Amino acid sequence: MTINAGRHFVTIDESAAGERLDRALAAALPALTRSRVKALIEGRRVALAGGQTIEEPSRKVKTGERFEVDIPEPEPAEPVPQALALDILYEDGDLLVLNKPAGMVVHPAPGNPDSTLVNALLAHCGNSLSGIGGVRRPGIVHRLDKDTSGVMVVAKNDRTHVALSKLFAAHDLTRIYQALVWGAPKADRGRVEAAIGRHPVDRKRMAVRKSSGRNAITDYWIEKRFGPPLHPIASLVGARLGTGRTHQVRVHLAHLGCPVVGDPVYGRKSRNAKAPAALVDFARQALHAAVLEFRHPTTGEEMRFATELPQDFSKLVQSLNSVK
Repeated sequence: MTINAGRHFVTIDESAAGERLDRALAAALPALTRSRVKALIEGRRVALAGGQTIEEPSRKVKTGERFEVDIPEPEPAEPVPQALALDILYEDGDLLVLNKPAGMVVHPAPGNPDSTLVNALLAHCGNSLSGIGGVRRPGIVHRLDKDTSGVMVVAKNDRTHVALSKLFAAHDLTRIYQALVWGAPKADRGRVEAAIGRHPVDRKRMAVRKSSGRNAITDYWIEKRFGPPLHPIASLVGARLGTGRTHQVRVHLAHLGCPVVGDPVYGRKSRNAKAPAALVDFARQALHAAVLEFRHPTTGEEMRFATELPQDFSKLVQSLNSVK
C-alpha cells in the first residue's frame, strides 16, 4: 500500500481519543508505519490544521482534533560521486572547510537529484566521508540554501561529525552573514529575538510565531546604506546568528521590514521608483555566509574562515555606490 505525497488530513474520533499522536495517525493512515509517522512528526511535518506544528510523537490526541500531515516526495536514490569543482579553504584528516557557490544545492532532494555538494564531496573524499548525516547527507553538519553562498564545514569521519554537531546544537561557534536588504533597519544595530516556526498556512515557509516556534536570536548591524540617508533604497547588513533556525536570517530581516534583496520566498519587489534595475532584477537572494569560527574538535585550535562577497553580489553592491 502506498500514499501520495502532499497534505493529508486526519480527524480524531472518539475511538482514538487519548492515544499517542504517532499511534493515532499511523492507524488513520495505514500506508505509513508508526516509525515513519514518528519521523514526520519530529521533522516538523505534522500540525494542527491551520495551527501550530506538533513535534511530540507522544502527545495525546483529543476527539475532534484535526491534524495536517505533510508527506514529502520520495527521496532520490543514493547519491553517486561527481567530480565537481570545490573552493576548499582548509582540509585535514578530520574536516573540510569550503566556500559554497550560490546555485549549488547541498544535498540531493526532489528536483535536485545530482550535481549537489554531497555528490562533489563523495568524489573528493571517497570512502572516508562520514555517514552519520545519513546516506544522502554524508558529512553534512549544517547547510546553506541553494542560492546562499559562503563558508561551510564538513565532517570527514564519524567522531568529527558528532563533535561538530554538538557545537552547532550548543551554538558554540560564530556564524556571520552579509545581506543586501531593501530599505534599512530603524536602528544602526540591534537584536531580533523572535521565535521561528512553520508558517501556519504555507508549510514550505517559516515565519515569526508568537505562540509557537523555536527561540531564535539574530544580532544585526548596518554596514552601509545606499540612497537617501533618511530613506535608503537598500543597505548592506551584517548578521550574527545566536541560534540556527531554518531560514533564520531571511525571516528575521523580513520581520524587521527589510527583506533580503532577491529573496523569492520572504522578499518583495521595491516600489521605489529610484531603485536601479540591477537591484530590482537581481536573480537570487543577496545573502552570503561570510565568517565561520569554531574550535577544531581534535586539535582544540581556534579556526576562523572569512570569505569575500561573490562576484555577482559584489558587483551589485558596487553599482549601488552611485545611487543618490
